[in-house]
Amino acid sequence: MKNSLKINCFTTISIILTLLFVSCKTNSQTSFKSLENKKNLLISDNLKWSERMALSIMKRHPESYMIDDRTVAKWDYVHAVVLNSIEELYKKTKDKKYYNYVKSYADILIDENGDISKTYTVETYNIDLITPGSILFDLYETTQDKRYLVAMQTLRKQIEEQPRTPSGGFWHKKIYPNQMWLDGLFMGEPFYAQYTATFENGKKLDDIAKQFELIQLHATDKKTGLLYHAWDESKQMPWANKQTGTSPNFWSRSIGWYAMALVDALDYFPKDHPKQKELVGYLNNVANALVKFQDKSGLWYQVTDKGGKAGNYLESSGSSMFTYALAKGANKGYLPKKFKTIAIKAFDGLTTQLIQVEPNGEINITQACAVAGLGGNPYRDGSYGYYINERKKDNDPKATGPFILAALELDR
Repeated sequence: MKNSLKINCFTTISIILTLLFVSCKTNSQTSFKSLENKKNLLISDNLKWSERMALSIMKRHPESYMIDDRTVAKWDYVHAVVLNSIEELYKKTKDKKYYNYVKSYADILIDENGDISKTYTVETYNIDLITPGSILFDLYETTQDKRYLVAMQTLRKQIEEQPRTPSGGFWHKKIYPNQMWLDGLFMGEPFYAQYTATFENGKKLDDIAKQFELIQLHATDKKTGLLYHAWDESKQMPWANKQTGTSPNFWSRSIGWYAMALVDALDYFPKDHPKQKELVGYLNNVANALVKFQDKSGLWYQVTDKGGKAGNYLESSGSSMFTYALAKGANKGYLPKKFKTIAIKAFDGLTTQLIQVEPNGEINITQACAVAGLGGNPYRDGSYGYYINERKKDNDPKATGPFILAALELDR
């Protein structure tokens, strides 16, 4: 009996050690494969800018979860901003390495049952966390893997339960009650629009239009036509104007989020939908306002309307977003054709002023604001000084993703 027990124990230990060895070997091979793929990514200046940027990202971040210099996989909007653009690049090139790069992010964060809760918590009601769902529509259509559908359904449930302002606008996060930020329109509405168009026969399109209506009504400056970064319906936040509830300045990236949200959500509004023309009108309003503040370089400043003020700088993420939104808007017929020319000028400004080319062919996009927000701890007051003093970061995903999209729209 004792000998039998010893043999069983020995056998069990052997199996465990073997499994550990195989696991380590597999992980080692996966990492080695990633390194080899990285070495084999040749970036020629004969390629279009969209591929040059995508390949540069993939060389810097061999695994897609590493985007934004992450070491741990996380369900996050910054990855989605880049991966959405690479998904669009795949549609143009049919190059499988782009598809695989996008898919690998979904597969590492969604388990075999479609659960994303390892790094996603619905209770925070953070609208930023809706955005990664946008990469799942094509993956589900291509594979019919129900994991992707379950993950999308989880995000749709969050939208259904998202706290709202008294007027019906989505809170930006649970920790920011009664506040709508321009950022949030991009984070929530394109996914919401695509979901309701794909799975619900478009029954919630009016609710999506309502979000834009509230922002247009309450966050637009009548003098310039620009939109303030945020609106607090309660008017309780220290940064909020006590009469209007708006934050005090125009931040280019926030307006960029809004413009991109419009052109992307409009993809799912039929032309005969009662709200379609209204949204197209909002896009024209913001496009006409932006032209007034475009620098001679073709770019826009961090604080949109204060180009000549000390400390302000030409900022790459907002400029890339505007370029994409104007180009797509013109291509789709939402905007007059002149905006395509304006987008081309902006793209030329990006490539000549803010793109750096490395000896190995990698490209870097410079002068991106790393992050900006309102409230919180430490407190962010939305002042001019606050925006110009937030740190800058080269190759920030909020710049690289929109740059790829702009390059695709302009076929550059």
